[in-house]
Amino acid sequence: MIKNILFFFVLIFCSLLCSIELYAEPPKPSGDRLRTIVENKYPDENIIIGGTTGALNFDNDIGLIMDREFSYLTPENDFKHTYINPNPTEWNWIQADKWIQHIADNNQILRMHCPIGPQCSKWARNDARTAAELEANLREFLKAICERYNGKPGFKYMDVVNETVERGTWHKNKSGLDWECPWYKIGLDNDKNATPLYIKIAFEIAKQYAPDIKFIYNQHGDFSFPKSWELIKETISYLRDKGLRVDGIGWHAHIDNGWATTDNLNKLRSLIDWAHSNNLEFHITEASVWLKHGNSQELLEEQAATYRAITNVLLEKRTAGKVGMNIWHIDDADGWHGEWHPYLFDADYAAKPAYYAIQEELESGNSPISPRSAE
Repeated sequence: MIKNILFFFVLIFCSLLCSIELYAEPPKPSGDRLRTIVENKYPDENIIIGGTTGALNFDNDIGLIMDREFSYLTPENDFKHTYINPNPTEWNWIQADKWIQHIADNNQILRMHCPIGPQCSKWARNDARTAAELEANLREFLKAICERYNGKPGFKYMDVVNETVERGTWHKNKSGLDWECPWYKIGLDNDKNATPLYIKIAFEIAKQYAPDIKFIYNQHGDFSFPKSWELIKETISYLRDKGLRVDGIGWHAHIDNGWATTDNLNKLRSLIDWAHSNNLEFHITEASVWLKHGNSQELLEEQAATYRAITNVLLEKRTAGKVGMNIWHIDDADGWHGEWHPYLFDADYAAKPAYYAIQEELESGNSPISPRSAE
């Protein structure tokens, strides 16, 4: 009887151990981890490679991969208006606050993706909201974010505004609750571009209440609409002429497989050159390469070549200024548009050819710049 009981407990204990091991260790890629390569090979910190998820994944395989691979993180939604200020009288800091201890425990830096832009609560998009009400809420929300997280260890970057331009013109408010930018209703400046006042107000608040954080002007879209990027450039100059600080320009690189043509890569080089010549960091803030026609081995290899080419350009340009790339999500099972297989890890958390392409590029990149010459 005693032997049977002992055997039963041993069996349970072994089962628990196996379950814990399976949970704690998704497949580990061969070679060094991406964060290890960056830390060892590029100590000047002129290139940073990161990933995206939410605090809800800290204790599962997604979070384990994120911490294992990346020292630079972007919370997907935890700092957005719609999460923190879901209605006019409600403030919810639970998920956002979890990042404070998490990045401290894992020696990471963070970019707050809390922009003033289309990512706002539905109540703010209500057509009945007046310009005065919207401006009051914009000021209240961004001031609260800045005061709460400025000076927190590892809180290095913040997207101040996001997606301000669509197809060469300002992103405006639309009727209903569709994807829109209601802050446009606040009004326009009297400069040549009639710049929406909310952009200036946002950077004014950031400058006043977050002096320790670097400010990113974040923008979506590929290079098919050069007028969009010209307007962004002019707006950054407009802000600086008003004594405001812009520290970096960000690009959402949600692109199709095979995007990395000579023409597109040269346009990317040109944008990075403009950023560095204007004392701006350049960040690919949301990198994903869509496979919209299946995920055969041939397509996966083409996807890897796309990631490789972009990484190569960043390594090339890091000699003139800081560059960064943030992979938008971790794995195909849980990320945005996972049906297009855009990320570095597949639905079973195994590294894809794209992962190894970035790994190999980082390993074979140019010799690191000494910290002195990077200053």
